[in-house]
Amino acid sequence: MSGQHDGPEPGEDAPIRVLVVDDHEVLATSLAAVLDREPDLRSVGVAPTLEKARSLVRTTTPDVVLLDHRMPDGDGVAAIADLLRLRPSLRIVMLTASAADHVLVSAIEAGASGFVSKTRSLNEVTAAVRAAASGEAVISPEMLARLLPRLHRGGRSRHEELTEREREVLDLVADGLTNSAIAERLVVSVHTVRNHIANLSAKLGAHSKLEALSIAVREGLLPDS
Repeated sequence: MSGQHDGPEPGEDAPIRVLVVDDHEVLATSLAAVLDREPDLRSVGVAPTLEKARSLVRTTTPDVVLLDHRMPDGDGVAAIADLLRLRPSLRIVMLTASAADHVLVSAIEAGASGFVSKTRSLNEVTAAVRAAASGEAVISPEMLARLLPRLHRGGRSRHEELTEREREVLDLVADGLTNSAIAERLVVSVHTVRNHIANLSAKLGAHSKLEALSIAVREGLLPDS
């Protein structure tokens, strides 16, 4: 998981609004309490079901959702598309325990911003929230390298729609680099990198950096992909 981030994007000084979606009451309320103790984070609710999650996304306008992939009324991964339709700017971080690779791949392709294990420390969970809010892919380079070959391939290429610099940024994203690391490599500002990622994501129809990467793999936009 990338613990690096460039600061929250939802607002200059506004706290990052987080919705916790998990049917384990003790875990969910504990996470919400931890979030509320952080000056730059705010819990906007706890949802024990996907139905409640959809309702709270409509009414509380969160920036980030921490989403369990196993919910009593459905599959959390399958609900990602619904949540993003309700709020396209939403960043969704999957809460995982021992999810199989095919589940993680499906989450990436659905638009998740990344993953955080339930066994991680609370500090790592809050770092994941901040990273997702700032547009980072919340995934370790090792996990990315493992999952990248498993992403689905095939489909029409939009290669001509991306600029040379956007393709260069996309390649560095595939290498697991954070926005800050990409900026350093290209000798540009982090703001410029964010703009490139926002532009290429819009061209590919992606909600997150990871989803943009999955579309790029599917459409053959990456070297040797």
